[in-house]
Amino acid sequence: MAQWEKLHQLPVIYRQQLHELYDRDGLPVDVRHYLSTWIEKQEWLRAARDHALAMVLFQVLLENLDIQHSRFVQEESFLLQHNIRRYKQNFQRYQEDPCALATTILWFLEKEKEILKSAELAEQVQCLNVGQETMEISGQQDLERKMAGLRNEVQCMEHTIICLEEQQDEFDFKYQTHKIEAVADQALKNEQIRVFQLLINKLNDCRISALADLNKILERAKDVIELLVNKELVDWQRRQQKACIGAPDSAYLDQLEKWFTCVALCLFQVREFLSKLDELVGKVSYENDPVKAQKPGLQKRADTLLKTLLQSSFVVEDQPSMPQGKGPLVLRTNVQFSVKTRLLVKFPDLNHTMKVDVSMDREAPQIKGYRRFNVLGAKTKALNMAESQNGGMVADFRHLTLKEQKSGGGGKGVSDISLSVTEELHIIYFDTVFELKGISVKLQASSLPVVIISNSSQQQSAWASVLWFSMLSQDPKDVMFFANCPTANWTQFGEMLSWQFLSATKRGLNPDQLEMIAHRLFGKQPNYDTCNVAWSKFSKENPPDTFWVWFDGILVMVKTYLEELWREGLIMGFVTKSKEKSLLKKKQRGTFLLRFSESVVGAITFSWVEYTNTGKPDVKTVQPFTKVDLSQIPFQEIIRNFQILEADNVPENPLLYLYPNTPINEAFGKYYTEKTGDDSPYINYIKTKLVFVTKETRHGSSSSDVTSWNQ
Repeated sequence: MAQWEKLHQLPVIYRQQLHELYDRDGLPVDVRHYLSTWIEKQEWLRAARDHALAMVLFQVLLENLDIQHSRFVQEESFLLQHNIRRYKQNFQRYQEDPCALATTILWFLEKEKEILKSAELAEQVQCLNVGQETMEISGQQDLERKMAGLRNEVQCMEHTIICLEEQQDEFDFKYQTHKIEAVADQALKNEQIRVFQLLINKLNDCRISALADLNKILERAKDVIELLVNKELVDWQRRQQKACIGAPDSAYLDQLEKWFTCVALCLFQVREFLSKLDELVGKVSYENDPVKAQKPGLQKRADTLLKTLLQSSFVVEDQPSMPQGKGPLVLRTNVQFSVKTRLLVKFPDLNHTMKVDVSMDREAPQIKGYRRFNVLGAKTKALNMAESQNGGMVADFRHLTLKEQKSGGGGKGVSDISLSVTEELHIIYFDTVFELKGISVKLQASSLPVVIISNSSQQQSAWASVLWFSMLSQDPKDVMFFANCPTANWTQFGEMLSWQFLSATKRGLNPDQLEMIAHRLFGKQPNYDTCNVAWSKFSKENPPDTFWVWFDGILVMVKTYLEELWREGLIMGFVTKSKEKSLLKKKQRGTFLLRFSESVVGAITFSWVEYTNTGKPDVKTVQPFTKVDLSQIPFQEIIRNFQILEADNVPENPLLYLYPNTPINEAFGKYYTEKTGDDSPYINYIKTKLVFVTKETRHGSSSSDVTSWNQ
């Protein structure tokens, strides 16, 4: 198969590269197309170095152009006649240096080969790729190809409209000239009428072809919009929802903005094409004109597609959040919060022209006791490109507050459903109007549901609600979510817990740590994948120390006092007492590990192994250290200076090796304060906190518990 034919069979994205290649002036695409067979058979590499051969090829090229010109004269192709004549004139500049022409044509042929190789390589890679990530990349590549195809067809349509206008101008000129000139000869008059009929038939065919091409463009635009709105935008919304609760998902909008803007520009160009067709019909029309019949339907379709795209292009980029909150989507009355909206169709002409208004709960559920709020502060702002680091069209609201309405909170409701304050979900709405080039569309964006509290003591419970909703809900407007709350399977739940540590400390939970948590929730199971966690088990059972209170207490403690140790992997953390003993009893004397307390909220402890005179392992545990202790002395200093008093022995530090076998100073040395002994800033605290050991036996195994620090 000829090289030129292969290029025309490539996917749209590579044909677009071909179009960009021939945007250059060196070798007109018409010449390449009509002389493709002859061009590909010549020895351009040798001609680039051989002046005689180059001159021969130069002359033959001009002769071939003459032949093409004659053919177009016979076919009455006015534009192609004109173009070929112009190309021949341009090639005359190579008369003195035909080798330069050979070099130019050779360069174009080599670039074509590079495009072919790229397409072949991409096809091979696509065949090898597997997995979900590959499917996502393939989906985006497919969208990119369709987007490139849409752009290409719009560009071709632009050329078609220009040619149509030139053709119509030619007909109009000849017809007007004919009307001015008086022709007496009836035979000549009949011949002119026949020529005009041929011209009008050709014009009619071109109009039909242009309308068909516009129809194809709208079909392609519809396909791209469905992918954008129903796939890419939905995927982004889900990623953003998960990112709000710590998932490492990317919620950047730049790529979506490029896609939305590209399609919008194409549709606006289609509207311009339709307007141009109207203009042409106003100058020349005739019976059964296809433009008059088809243009209204095409106009309606183009406007509908554009409105669909625009109505999906207004989004909340940064969800509502307070400066000192646990995370986004928890708001407190009378405390300022921020939120940012963004228009994904980026037209600089609209900078500072579109006003965005903020409101609350347009369709609040009819539930007894359901509170209602007013938004206070600067509730109106213009979309602009100055407040965005990447130049996006945004409205960044930074000083909004909420105030509960005095009436309506206890009004009559049609439902007896009862929700707690932290189970109430509210939505913030943002409204604006897009107006450009005769198009006016009302746009609305809405936040994810927020939980509104009135005092800081409710924040922990409110964040639990945000976690549960964002983890499970597929409907971002479901304010009745907690009226019929679904359960979470263990995979979802464990992943969400890991995200909390990952976002707070840059280190998530490993499988062993998650297994301990599963054991705490479900007891010993051969497989936790089939286990489910209910909302009540997560946040309501065994108050006030619910599972979430226990877990969040650990998270806060780690973030506040232990982040570096946790990030370095020095804290095993989530490990049961039985697992702890089974690990330590196999290790050398003085091996210890650090774990979170299962009974005291927000506390950490450590255990170590010693051996009795008979060689039996004896695992000892110190009572947990709470936030009160850690606020007065760093945990690494507690480990470094820890001593026990037992019988009449000299106080000594029993902690020698961090599990599995790392010497204590090697593990924690870089975190120690430089001063030691009596120079340590913590020495006074340490001297008042000596500890002693009491002996007892649990579950038939020998163990020791160390009491709390003594005054």
